[in-house]
Amino acid sequence: MNWYWLVLFLFPFVSIAQQDIQEMVFLRVEDPPKFVGGEDSLRNFIKRHLKYPEEARKEQISGKVELQFIVEKDGTITNAEVIWALRHGCDEEALRVMKLMPKWKPGKQSGRAVRVKFIMPIVFALE
Repeated sequence: MNWYWLVLFLFPFVSIAQQDIQEMVFLRVEDPPKFVGGEDSLRNFIKRHLKYPEEARKEQISGKVELQFIVEKDGTITNAEVIWALRHGCDEEALRVMKLMPKWKPGKQSGRAVRVKFIMPIVFALE
């Protein structure tokens, strides 16, 4: 009878562990997330949608904003945040463009789609 109680006691923890693995965010994976169409398509998407903030243009501000976000198992982008700020409206503009992004090809670990944390710079340069 003692083993029966042990199984009943441990079963909820096994369920919690499986749930934690499903919700885990990976930093490195065997097959990293990719923008559909590759890096050139990503650059074109950003170039097409990014609007140089007027305040930054007036102040002749250039540089990069680094964004951190999660590529979910279905390829959607969530939890976008600025981790290297440029200010002058550039941070908000980079986040706005990030929210416009279509689904990515999700990252995979051991052949299964997983949540992956991703860091991406967006460069603001006056021409």
